Amino acid sequence: MVHKKFTRRQIVLTAGTALVVVFILAFYLWQVAETVRLGYEANEAENEKKALEKEVLRLQADKAALLSLERVERTAREKLGLTDPREDQIIYEDFR
Repeated sequence: MVHKKFTRRQIVLTAGTALVVVFILAFYLWQVAETVRLGYEANEAENEKKALEKEVLRLQADKAALLSLERVERTAREKLGLTDPREDQIIYEDFR
């Protein structure tokens, strides 16, 4: 049994082809892994966005409750001790 000898050109061509195939496979695997990573990142960003939207709604409700006229008046009367003005404290101005 005689082994056929490969020429230097055939060896270089085979090695080059194998290197290109390995490069293409590595690029494909990197691209798939990157797509999966970006999918996870997008999902995480979407969840964070939803949480922030809920927080905004909660803060808007808190703001509305804190700025209600009834609450402001109650705070002025109870904590600050303010009362309705007496008749002699009211001054009417004519702005014509």
